[in-house]
Amino acid sequence: MRGRYFGGWNVVGGTFVMAFLSFGLGFYSVGVYVAELQQRHGWSASAVSAPVTAYYVAGALLTAAIGDLYQRWGPRVVVATGGLAMAAGVAALGVVTKPWQLYPAFLVMSLGWGAMSGAAINIVLAPWFVRRRGLAVSLAFNGATLGGVIVTPALILLIGAVGFSPALAMAGLVCFVVLTAVAVAVLGRGPQEIGLGPDGDPAGSAPRPPATIGARRTRVDALRTWRFWSVSAPFALGLAAQVGVLTHLVALVTPGLGAGGAARAVAATTAAALVGRLATGLVIDRLNRRGVAGATLVVQMTGLALLACEPSPMGVYAGCALFGLGVGNLTTLPGLILAVEWPRDQFSVLIALVVGINQLTFALGPSLVGLLRDHHPTYGPALAACMILQALAATLLVLGPGTNTIKA
Repeated sequence: MRGRYFGGWNVVGGTFVMAFLSFGLGFYSVGVYVAELQQRHGWSASAVSAPVTAYYVAGALLTAAIGDLYQRWGPRVVVATGGLAMAAGVAALGVVTKPWQLYPAFLVMSLGWGAMSGAAINIVLAPWFVRRRGLAVSLAFNGATLGGVIVTPALILLIGAVGFSPALAMAGLVCFVVLTAVAVAVLGRGPQEIGLGPDGDPAGSAPRPPATIGARRTRVDALRTWRFWSVSAPFALGLAAQVGVLTHLVALVTPGLGAGGAARAVAATTAAALVGRLATGLVIDRLNRRGVAGATLVVQMTGLALLACEPSPMGVYAGCALFGLGVGNLTTLPGLILAVEWPRDQFSVLIALVVGINQLTFALGPSLVGLLRDHHPTYGPALAACMILQALAATLLVLGPGTNTIKA
């Protein structure tokens, strides 16, 4: 069996496409929606940012239950439904005329985001891979990064070519059609459907995971420990700063670079995220994972410092690139740290819990940056606040109990 092609790699390809569209439209392009809505309607930064916060909060609440939904309905139904919700929400943003209408549009969109974000990628791939799960998850998450590299700049150019409303309608249609096709074609429940075990091994050959306590008990016990919070809290704070900056990035750089320059800045940020994730993947197994996470945050702080001092266009691009080097890593490193610090049989429960907490926290990032921007003439104070959050996150990681591998 090991000499034959394993269908699990088709599932990796499917989750790659899922991440490409869900992160491209539901994460990286949120900054485009914010900037365009402000420009078209003259709404304040806080008026547009508050619905984004509601969007991430709603997505986080869904993430907390997403494992149960995947277990009951399977990836095909959940991903196809999530694709429809994402498409409908994106299209609706193109036709809003009042600030309050942003809330229902983003809430519909949040159903797609919660169904297809980081926890979902781990859940879909978990039955298919054990030995090669790290590689499989890394490849799938590169789809998320490429979503920022390709989808967001393409959306900016499409808006310039055909207008805001038609561009979002077209993006929503493509999202729905592609994700439905992927869900139906390749996203099965697990390798048992094709008579195999994880990693393409013969069915029944993989050792069963040790008996574990219930998911609810696992969550409660984890929440009582410093080991868990020393992973969850730093990434929650770091992602709050990161998402706040990404949401306002287009509005931040457009005055100095123009629309075309803003598209290039976003592309530089997300291209750097791809490079950062790939480079980290090559060395992470030989290094202290908390140390790598701390260094990632320091690099991002350096990029924010460049952006805060209103540099030349080249300085803006350099700041975006340095900040982008950590964008992908902050979404993958929590799982990599959990994998060596907690028993394997608890991983799926804990990664969903961490992602849910992260999303509830980083939901505040866009509103924090928006409020500070409304009360100051530039984004400088908002970027300084984000740097403080990331410095605190790096400190908490260093103070953690370390990466003692647990084999249970």
